This record gives sequence, C-alpha cells and structure tokens, in this order.
Amino acid sequence: MSIWSDIRELFFPRYCVICGKRLSVNEECLCVKCLSSLPRTMMHRKKDNEVEKNFWGRFPIEKASAFLYYAKGGDVRKLLYDLKYYGGWRTGIFMGKCMAAELSSSSFFEGVDAIIPIPLHPKRLRKRGYNQSEMLAEGISTVTGIPVWTDVLERNQFTETQTHKNQYERWMNVSEVFVCTNSQKLGRKHILIVDDVLTTGATLIACADVLKEVPDLKISVLTLALAGES
Repeated sequence: MSIWSDIRELFFPRYCVICGKRLSVNEECLCVKCLSSLPRTMMHRKKDNEVEKNFWGRFPIEKASAFLYYAKGGDVRKLLYDLKYYGGWRTGIFMGKCMAAELSSSSFFEGVDAIIPIPLHPKRLRKRGYNQSEMLAEGISTVTGIPVWTDVLERNQFTETQTHKNQYERWMNVSEVFVCTNSQKLGRKHILIVDDVLTTGATLIACADVLKEVPDLKISVLTLALAGES
C-alpha cells in the first residue's frame, strides 16, 4: 500500500454499504464477510430457471438469470438502496464486476454481442446523476469485454418509481414508455438486457416489446436481484 493510499484512508475512510464496517485497503464497497454472505441464486447454472419462466409466453428468451435473492429487510435491500438512492454508482460498477466474475464460470455470456442497460428518463437521470443499470452494465463489460450500448433504447416518458406498486400498477406504469432508436444496429445481434431488480418483469418486457420488430434479434436478461414476490 502506497503512502498516498495511507493518507486517503486516514482522511477519507470507506465503509461497507451493508454492515457499516470500515473497509480495508483491499476491499471495495462491501467487506469480504458481507460480500461472501450475499444470497446467490446460482440460476445461471439452471435451465428453465425461475427468472426465465417470468418471460415465457411474453417474448422469446435465450437465457436469463438474477445474481441475488432480494427479501425485504435483508442485506440485498441495503445494497439496492445504496445503488439507487444514495449515490452508489461505484457500488453498481463493483457489483457488475462481481456478477460477471461469478457467471463467467458458466457459458452465460457466450455469444452475447452487446449489453443494453435499462434506460432512465433524462429527468430522473439528471436528478440521480447516473443510471444504476448502466453502472452494472459497465462493471460486467469490464470483466467480459462485451460492449455497452446506450444508443439503441430510450425511455421517452417520465414514470413514477415502481417501488410500492402492485403488479397491475407496475405493468401500467411502464406501458409504452420505451422506444428503439437504432434498430439497424440491433439486427441479427444477441443482446443482454441488464437491470437492477426483477419483480414482475414489467419493465424488461416493456423493453422487449419495442424490440420485437428487429430482425433475428436474440435477447437475454440479467438482473442484480430477484424480488421474493416475483
């Protein structure tokens, strides 16, 4: 550890976003104990898994997975809140790297041409300062080398947050809010759509709906977490 690292840690200590423990110089965003205890789904190893079933009969899916199980009051909730509401863009990149590192042991990313993060409306992007799904995508890209494309999908309507909405309200909230801006770029590609949490699948399905006219497009899905009520 360099003297500059010593000085930085002295004046700008970093803390685990889950337990609040001060991080060591070799830890990033989460302490080793909290990172290792996060509830993995391991669904990337399971064909016809719970995440894939969310999309059956709604749009053709190549493969789908979620990295963690989300439960109210659990550690993943703290992680998601830091990512979405407390300026945790670094947490997003870090967790994207963690997802990619663990899923790379399987063939999950094989054949994927590009990563497409779920876009935010410009108004919300200005308020938050970053797109949490894009941060996850950047982390995945760092490990896999798969490019992130942010110029093919836009959110053209400002919608209320999905938090605290029931299933019907979630579907109505994202109905017709996305638009494909570069279908030619997507033709005959295999894309991986990335989002932070899967609850009903409404947001991801709304995105897939605007891509259904793209010729020979293959779609896979990856989220950081799967909500218990899905």
